Amino acid sequence: MEELSEKKASVEAPVVAYRRHLENGKLGYQRCTDCSAALFYPRVLCPFCGSSALEWCESVGRGTVYATTAVHTRNRAPHNVVLVDLDEGFRMMSRIEGVPAEEVEIGTRVRFEVHQEDEPVAVFVREES
Repeated sequence: MEELSEKKASVEAPVVAYRRHLENGKLGYQRCTDCSAALFYPRVLCPFCGSSALEWCESVGRGTVYATTAVHTRNRAPHNVVLVDLDEGFRMMSRIEGVPAEEVEIGTRVRFEVHQEDEPVAVFVREES
């Protein structure tokens, strides 16, 4: 039993590994080595095949806006929330910086950046042609 608890203690929580990637300016995601699915948000089991054989990969950080919405709140300018399909095959929720919320369009090519707020945050900017 002691061996099992030592093994568990040495395994890093998926969200900790994801944050470590962000701290290093990288967008980490997981790939299942059994079914080859690209996975995001970090997890311990593949939602497609149930395998625990997940490896960490680094995205090149380029993708396409799949969906967008403008969020309006009282006494503040609207901000955007987007779903981005990354070129590696996973989708993530984020925001696009430097674009008014109402001007974000589906199909826009974007690239990943890390912004430092209270902690590192994955955001996107328009990809220059």
